[in-house]
Amino acid sequence: MRTNLSSQITLNRIPERLYHPTDAFEQAALTRFEKVPVEIFDDALRGSKKVAAEIEGLIKEKNSKGELFVLGLTGGRAGIELYSELVRLHKEEGLSFKKVVVVNLYEYYPLVKSMDKSFLARIKEMLLDHIDIDPANIISPDATIDRKDVMAHCKAFEEKINALGGIDLQLLGIGRGGNIGFNEPGSQLNSATRLIMLNSESRKEAARHLGFSEPPVSSITLGIGTIMKAKRIVLLSWGEDKSAVVRTAVEEPASVAFPASFLQLHNNASFVIDIHAAGELTRISKPWLVTSCDWDDKLIRRAIVWLCQQVNKPILKLTDKDYTEHNLSELLTIFGSAYNCNIKIFNDLQHTITGWPGGKPDADDTYRPERAKPYPKKVLVFSPHPDDDVISMGGTLKRLVDQHHEVHVAYETSGNIAVNDDEIIRFLSFVKGYIEMFEPDNKDLKARYEIQSKFLVRGEGQIPLSEILSMKGLIRRGEAKAACRFEGVSSRNVHFLNLPFYETGTIKKKPISQADIEIVKALLQELKPHQIYVAGDLADPHGTHKVCLDAVLAAIDDLKNESWLNDCRIWMYRGAWMEWEIDHIEMAVPLSPEELRSKRNAILKHQSQMESAPFLGNDERLFWQRSEERNRATAAFYNELGLAAYEAIEAFVRYIPIQ
Repeated sequence: MRTNLSSQITLNRIPERLYHPTDAFEQAALTRFEKVPVEIFDDALRGSKKVAAEIEGLIKEKNSKGELFVLGLTGGRAGIELYSELVRLHKEEGLSFKKVVVVNLYEYYPLVKSMDKSFLARIKEMLLDHIDIDPANIISPDATIDRKDVMAHCKAFEEKINALGGIDLQLLGIGRGGNIGFNEPGSQLNSATRLIMLNSESRKEAARHLGFSEPPVSSITLGIGTIMKAKRIVLLSWGEDKSAVVRTAVEEPASVAFPASFLQLHNNASFVIDIHAAGELTRISKPWLVTSCDWDDKLIRRAIVWLCQQVNKPILKLTDKDYTEHNLSELLTIFGSAYNCNIKIFNDLQHTITGWPGGKPDADDTYRPERAKPYPKKVLVFSPHPDDDVISMGGTLKRLVDQHHEVHVAYETSGNIAVNDDEIIRFLSFVKGYIEMFEPDNKDLKARYEIQSKFLVRGEGQIPLSEILSMKGLIRRGEAKAACRFEGVSSRNVHFLNLPFYETGTIKKKPISQADIEIVKALLQELKPHQIYVAGDLADPHGTHKVCLDAVLAAIDDLKNESWLNDCRIWMYRGAWMEWEIDHIEMAVPLSPEELRSKRNAILKHQSQMESAPFLGNDERLFWQRSEERNRATAAFYNELGLAAYEAIEAFVRYIPIQ
């Protein structure tokens, strides 16, 4: 399988010197801001290979002395690529785990009836079942013991680790509250292995990633004190949604309010992260505060936008003094004055704004984001789920249709697991009424209704999972078609790709495969579009949006020598949770109040994804609310910088394939 192409998205936006800093630069960053060593890699695969190589070396070193190597494992998503690489080292390069003891970092409690959803089960599936480890060397908290025995069990667990000489290398992930293991905010530095009550965030994580309908309320976890006794600690973190917590853990003072920050106090701990998780580190997000920079247009824009926020001024009111007092005097040297720099950045941002996302015909397109010709264009919008198109770019989609472009929408997955059973029951009620009204003598239809109704309403009998998923997929296709009709997209231009990686019937998906890529390639070759829109969400490296992005970019990479692709522009949008940072935006499409209301109505066509959708996440707002507030916030920010005031703005970043 190819490497992760979507890492190019961020790499294209970060100056080479910042991404591959000199030793002096590293030291400056560490001294001034980073209180624990941080290693940044292109993607999770490269970072994991580095850590796997370190583990391999330590295992061999310990084994050469006739000693066991004690490895602390995390059951979270951060370890997926690492465990895959360790399995490869075992199968292809002969790395033996016969003299390795593994310690499971945590376990939900109690799990009497749900051991298949335990962290130990996940670790076995990812690693332990594929290597030659002695089952007696697998140490994990017991999630089935009686509540009155938990305290003694935790004490015995600690003693077992101590008897082994302690943990040689402890792997960690990091939670959104800064937790390591299940040591949540408030956990003390000297805390030992114990039973801990889970907060609502941790329980939602369990529901989201492990499929619990009613997640356990507690967990047995190694304490921070136990973790800190490990000889070596490596914290893994991938994805943009972890960038804020990584920055806090690395740069803010150590505090019980943020347990991961205690790793600053360990003499052999480091963070291994990808470039997306590093996005808010000072050396990446504000390098001018660390050292001299190699300035390019995007970095200059980022600095000026940041400066406006610091002094609470629009761009054209920034002064030489503002630049000098905020470590940006280098720009005065380059441009000669604040005025010259202000004008350049103001014009750059002004030129991102367009009401013609497909290009304005018969107009000078020198300073427009999109070219005027060809007109009309053939446009292909890729939507990971059957609602991401209208949630993320519903206003732009309508503009493209109204401006007479040939618009196609491709739904990459069925989205079937995001439909509650209640939705099927609601539609079954319609079917019952339909039968009684129009098909009272149709015995086959009546029989099928009775079977499905008994199972879904009364819990009697059994229906194949595939049949339930097909019904849920049908609901989502119907909603997607309704939204497209509302937006003016012809039904013959709506494509349902049903990429195989998604069709597991569970939260856990298959890895991206060549079969997924070939389906995307076939559509691209059939349509040969002039414009492609693709979801550029980078938050979760293992999430559906990220896999869908990888599938499209991999297909484009395979087709990069096709002549039609040279005449195609690729624009990335973002979803309901976050927007592109303003210094990265290359096309901003303003929406009027009427257009924003129309977008809301398109989103509302997806009724199964309103309040009853099982994966709304931590944000309690409905999708249309999140989308509107995000679009309004982007418009407000443009206005604060001194540009025109709009009701809302949808934003896009251009992706340029590497030749």
